[in-house]
Amino acid sequence: MRIAEELGVEFETRNYIKEPPDADEIRGILAVLEDEPTKIVRRDAKFKKLELTDDDVATEDQIVDILVKHKQLLQRPIVVTKDKAIVGRPKDRVRELLS
Repeated sequence: MRIAEELGVEFETRNYIKEPPDADEIRGILAVLEDEPTKIVRRDAKFKKLELTDDDVATEDQIVDILVKHKQLLQRPIVVTKDKAIVGRPKDRVRELLS
C-alpha cells in the first residue's frame, strides 16, 4: 500500500480472510499472473500441517481447489492491475509494476 501511495496510484485493498476470492477470481488472477501459478500458494506451517506437497499444487485446477478450501494459503500480497498480476515479493516488484 505504501508504494502505491508514494506513486500516487489508486488502489483497493482486500482482506482475503473476510472476503476470499472465489474459484473464478483465482482463475482470473492466474490468467494474468506473471509468476508461475504455483507461486500464489504459501508453503508455510499450514501447508505442512495439511500434509501438502508441491505435487498437490502443480496444476491450475489443483491451485484453485486448494485456495478455495484453504484461503490462508493464498500468498500475499498479490498485486493485480487491469492486465497483470504479480506476487508482491520482494517489494521492488510492486514498484516496478505500478511505475
